[in-house]
Amino acid sequence: MNETVILTPEEQKARKRRNMWLALSIGAFIVLVFAITVSKMQAFSLLGLSAQ
Repeated sequence: MNETVILTPEEQKARKRRNMWLALSIGAFIVLVFAITVSKMQAFSLLGLSAQ
């Protein structure tokens, strides 16, 4: 069974907008995790502790 969904131009535009926001959200999450990781690494290095 092979079904093809034909989207209207408005639906295509809405899909593109959703995908853009999804990509931005994932990017923001990655940046947040990176920032938290870097700040924790700096905190450990300032205290002279190592992650053991």
